[in-house]
Amino acid sequence: MTTLLSGIKVLDLTNVLAGPFTGYQMALLGADVTKVETPGSGDLARQLGADAGLNRKNMGTSFLAQNAGKRSIALNLKSAAGKKVFTRLVQQADVVLENFRPGVMDRLGLGYDALKLINPGLIYCAISGFGQTGPLANAPAYDQIIQGRSGVMSITGDEATAPLRVGYPVCDTIGGMTAAFAISSALVRRERSGEGAFLDVSMLDSAIVTMGWIVSNQLIAGQAPVPMGNNNFTASPSGTFRTGSGLLNIAANKQEQFETLCQVIGRPQLIADSRFAARESRKQHRAALTQAIEDALSENTAAHWEDVLTAAGVPAGQVLSVEQALNQEQIAHRELLMSLPFNDGIRDSITVTRSGFKVDGDVTRVEQGPPRLAEHTTTILQEAGYTPEEIDQLRSEGAI
Repeated sequence: MTTLLSGIKVLDLTNVLAGPFTGYQMALLGADVTKVETPGSGDLARQLGADAGLNRKNMGTSFLAQNAGKRSIALNLKSAAGKKVFTRLVQQADVVLENFRPGVMDRLGLGYDALKLINPGLIYCAISGFGQTGPLANAPAYDQIIQGRSGVMSITGDEATAPLRVGYPVCDTIGGMTAAFAISSALVRRERSGEGAFLDVSMLDSAIVTMGWIVSNQLIAGQAPVPMGNNNFTASPSGTFRTGSGLLNIAANKQEQFETLCQVIGRPQLIADSRFAARESRKQHRAALTQAIEDALSENTAAHWEDVLTAAGVPAGQVLSVEQALNQEQIAHRELLMSLPFNDGIRDSITVTRSGFKVDGDVTRVEQGPPRLAEHTTTILQEAGYTPEEIDQLRSEGAI
C-alpha cells in the first residue's frame, strides 16, 4: 500500500466532484479521509449516475467514482451541538477541505479564522468556482459554467460546431487536482515550519492555467485561438485521420516523423512536394495534406496503421470508446483499475480507478469501497472521545 500521506487526517466537507476528487486522491496515498455529510441527504453525487437503482440507494455511480477509502459521518453543522462536534474533530485534523460558496463556513462560525484558533497548524482548503475574492466570488458555478467562462468551450469543436462542452467535467477535475497539489505543498511547509495555511482554489483560475499554450499565444503573440476540431494547431500532419476502418490520431510533429510517415504509408512523393516540404507550409496546406494521407490510409485499418507507424517511430493511436480504452492491455498492465468490496444486494464489488501514477513501482490503493451515508458516525465519535450516552444525546438533538 502506498503511504505517502499516511497519518494525515482530512475532514472532507465537499460535494459532487472537485472536492471529493481531491479527497479521493489523498485517500489513495494513505490519508485518513472523513467525509462530513449533511444528515439525511449527504453528498449530492450520491443521487447522480447512470444506475437509477444506485441513485435511490444514495450510492450513485458519480459518488462511487471518487469516494472509495473514505469514512462518512453525518453531522448537522447548523446546530450548536453539531458545530461543537466538528470543532473537536478539527483539533485532531491536518486538513479541512470544503467547496461551499465563499462565506458559508464563516457564517457558520467554522471558517479558517475560527478554526486556526483551535488548530494553528491546520491546512484549510476552500475550492470554489471563482475563488474567495473578486466580483464573481459569490456566483454559483458548476463545471459547465467554468468551461464557458474559461474560454475552454470556445476552442473546443471546429468552425461549424464550436463552442462545445468538453465531454467530461474537466474543470471540476482540474480544480480537484489543483487542490490536491496545493494541500500537499502546504503539508510540506507545515512539516518544516509548523505553519498552517488557507488555500483558496479557484476552478476558473485552475482551468485557465492549464490552457498554457493557448493563453500564451493570446497574451504574448497576440494570436486569438480558433477552434480546430481534431487538428493540432502547432503542426501538420497532426490530428485525426480517416482510415479504411476506424479513426486514427497521428502526431507527426517533427520533420523526420513526417518523412517517415510518408514512407510508411507509401506516399514518399509528399516529402518533396513544395507545399509540404516545411513545417509552416504544411500547416498552410493542411487540407490538401490531410486528403493525401487519408487516401493512403484508406487502404487498411486504423489498427494496422497504428502498429506499423508506432513501430516506425511515428506517434499514432486509434480513437477508442471509453469501454475500449478501459479494456486496453496497457491499462491492465499498469493496474489502473481496482476492485473493491461493495454490497448493494446485486453486486459484491465495484471497479474504480487509482491515481495516474505509481510510487516506487507500487500502485496507489484503498482497501474499502465508498461509504454509506453516516456509516462511520459512531466509530468516529468514539475515536474523538464521546461516550455512548453522549452519542445518543447528539442523535436526540439532531446533531448527527
